[in-house]
Amino acid sequence: MLPTERIHQLTDLLNHYNQRYYQDSMSEVSDFEFDQLLAELTALESQYPDLKRDDSPTQRVGGDITKEFKSVTHRYPMLSLGNTYNEQDLRDFDERVRKGLNGAEFEYICELKFDGISLSMTYENGVLKQAVTRGDGTRGDDITANVRTIKTLPLAPRDVQPHPPMGALKIPPSGVRGLFEVRGEGFMPISSFEKLNHELEAADEQPYANPRNAASGAFKLQDSAEAARRGLDCYVYYFLSDDDIFAAHSDSLEALKMWGFNVSPSWEKCADIDQVLAYIEKWEQKRHTLPLATDGIVLKINAIAQQRELGFTAKSPRWAIAFKYKAENKPGILRAITYQVGRTGALTPVAHLDNLEENGKGMALSGTRVKRASLHNANEIERLDLRLNDVVFVEKGGEIIPKITGVDTERRGLRLTFPVVFPTHCPECNTELVRKETEANHYCPNERGCPPQLRGKIEHFIHRKATNIDSLGEGKIELLFEKGLVKNPADLYDLKYEDLFGLEKILIDDETGKEKRMGFKQKTVENILNGIQQSKTVPFKQVLFGIGIRYVGATVAEKLASFFKNMDALAAANFETLCNVPEVGEKIAQSVVEYFPEPENRDLVQRLQRAGLQMETDDAPVVAESEALTGKTFLYTGTFESMSREQLEQKIAANGGKLVSGVSGKLNFLVVGEGAGPSKLDKANKLGVKMISEAEFLAMID
Repeated sequence: MLPTERIHQLTDLLNHYNQRYYQDSMSEVSDFEFDQLLAELTALESQYPDLKRDDSPTQRVGGDITKEFKSVTHRYPMLSLGNTYNEQDLRDFDERVRKGLNGAEFEYICELKFDGISLSMTYENGVLKQAVTRGDGTRGDDITANVRTIKTLPLAPRDVQPHPPMGALKIPPSGVRGLFEVRGEGFMPISSFEKLNHELEAADEQPYANPRNAASGAFKLQDSAEAARRGLDCYVYYFLSDDDIFAAHSDSLEALKMWGFNVSPSWEKCADIDQVLAYIEKWEQKRHTLPLATDGIVLKINAIAQQRELGFTAKSPRWAIAFKYKAENKPGILRAITYQVGRTGALTPVAHLDNLEENGKGMALSGTRVKRASLHNANEIERLDLRLNDVVFVEKGGEIIPKITGVDTERRGLRLTFPVVFPTHCPECNTELVRKETEANHYCPNERGCPPQLRGKIEHFIHRKATNIDSLGEGKIELLFEKGLVKNPADLYDLKYEDLFGLEKILIDDETGKEKRMGFKQKTVENILNGIQQSKTVPFKQVLFGIGIRYVGATVAEKLASFFKNMDALAAANFETLCNVPEVGEKIAQSVVEYFPEPENRDLVQRLQRAGLQMETDDAPVVAESEALTGKTFLYTGTFESMSREQLEQKIAANGGKLVSGVSGKLNFLVVGEGAGPSKLDKANKLGVKMISEAEFLAMID
C-alpha cells in the first residue's frame, strides 16, 4: 500500500476509534492495539510530513512548542452575559424580553454554566483551523495547538450519520461547508484536577486552588504535549456562521451533537419562566454530582430570529442571561489569625480554618479543601465579632475565594474562645502601624526597610500584567532578596549568570512540613535571564503598572499611558491635569504627584530607562483643543458612528472634560450611542442626568 493510502486509512480508522470511545463510551480495540496504530501513523507522518492531514489523531498528543500566543481579532465579538442571583431578576428579564418581542410567544433554552474558560473554534470546510480564548471579547490568544489535544473535540466534524463508513465525508452537510464557528467552555474535569494536584503535591509543588485555575493554566501552556497530559475537555454550546443555517438554538445543539461535538446533555427547552425556575431548582444540588465544576445556569431565547430582534447592548446580548447559584456555606472553626504585610504596607489579617472535627486538615468546601480566608482589615474582624476558636460560617465568593460570613454565636457558650487583639506594630519589622482616617487598613510606614514590602514590589513588577517575567516567582524572588542580589526591580537588570548559578535554598511547607529544595541550575538561570531580557519589550503601560505607584492599577496605568504617552510627561504632570485623565480621581492624582519627587522613585525609573525598558507609547499625544468641556463630567454607553470609544475619550480630555466611571448624581452628560445599555439609561433617567447624542456631543466642542 502506498504511504498516501496508508496514512489516510490510519487517520480514518483512529478517528473512528476515538469517536467511539469518547463520544459513545465504546472501546472497539485494546489500548495496546490503538497505540500500535498511532505509532505507525506517527512514523509515517514524520517520514512524509506533507501528507499529514489537518484532522490527524497525532495532534491529540501535542508536541508543538509555542513561545508566545498570537493575538487574534474575533470574527464575531465574544460578549459577556449579565448575571443575576435571584428569582425576581429573572422575572424582570422575562418581562423585558416579552416587551422587546411585543408580546410574541417565545421559549427558552436552559443550559448549565460550566466553570472553565470560554473558547472560540473556527472550522473551514469541516476542519478545525483555529481556536482562540475569549480575551477581552474583541481579541483573544490563539491556542490552537493546545485545543487540538482535547480528545472529545472533532478535528473534522462527522456527517449526520452516527458512525460513517471508513473514508466517508466527515464535514457537516453542504449548508455549512464554508467557515463556521463553535463556542464552548474549556474545562478540566474534577478527576483530572485531582490527579494533577496529587502529582504537584508529590513533587512538593504548589497545587492549584480550583479546576478553573488549573484549566486556565493548562490551556496557556507553551508545550502542547504537556497540555495534552492535563486531560482537558470542552463542552460546546453555540454555533455561528454568516448564513442562516438553523431556525432555533436547540436545532444547532442537536446538529452539533450529531456532527460529533461534545454537547452537554443537561440542556432543556422551557416554555416559560416558571419552567426555567424549576430547571434551576432541579440542578441546584444535582450539579455537584457532575464530573466538572459549575456555578449557575444560562437561559437563552430559542428562536434565532427573536434573538436578532432583541439584539445586543454594548457588552451583552439582550436575549440571554446567567443565573448564579449561591455559594455553598459551611461551619468551621477559627483556629488562629496571622497577619500578612503587602507591597504597599497594608496589613491583612488571615483566618486559619479547620473543620468541626478539628483534625488540622482544613474544611471541604465546594469541591476543594479550604485552610485560610482573608479577613481584609480590623473593621471586618470587629463587624463579625470574631473570637479565636469560634465556630464560623465559611463560603466561597464566586465559588473561588473563601470568606467568613458570620459566627455561630449559639455555640460560643459551649466553647472556650479568646478575643482577637489586633497588633499595634508591624509583625515583620516592628514599626508602629498607622491608619488614615479615610481608610480601613492599617499600614506599616517603613516603605524602604520592611522586607515583605520590598519583596512585594519586586513580585508586583514581574507580574504578568506588568513586565511578565514568568520565569521568576515568589520563591525565587525571596531567595534573591535574602542573598542581597535584588533589593528593588531595577536590580533585576544587573543580574549575571555567575550571580545566579548554584544558588540553593531548602523550603519548608508550612502546611505539610515537607522539605523542598530550590536550586538555580543552568536551564533555570537561562530561563530567568531570557525572561528579564524579554521584559524590555513589554509596552509602556505595563512598565508603568509594574513600578507600583499606589492606587495605579492596570486599567489606570493604561489610561495614564494613553493620555501622557511617555514617563517624562507623566512625571511632570500637575494635580489638575491628572484629574482630567479618564478613571483618575483625586486620590490617584495625589498619589502620582507624590511619587515622582521621591529620590528613590526617580532613581528606579531612571535605572529602568537605562536598562532599556519601554518608557513611551507609539501613539500621538493628546493635544488640547479647547476648554469647552471644562468642569463638565461625561460617561458614554453604546457605540458611535464617527469615532471609536477611545477617540471619544480623547475628545473629552482634549476639550477639558472629565470622564467618570459610573452613573451618579455628579454626572453631567451621558453620551448615548447605538446599542446603549438599558441599565445606564434607566439610572440616568431616575437621577435626572442629561442624555445627549453623538451629534449633540460634537456640537458642544465644535
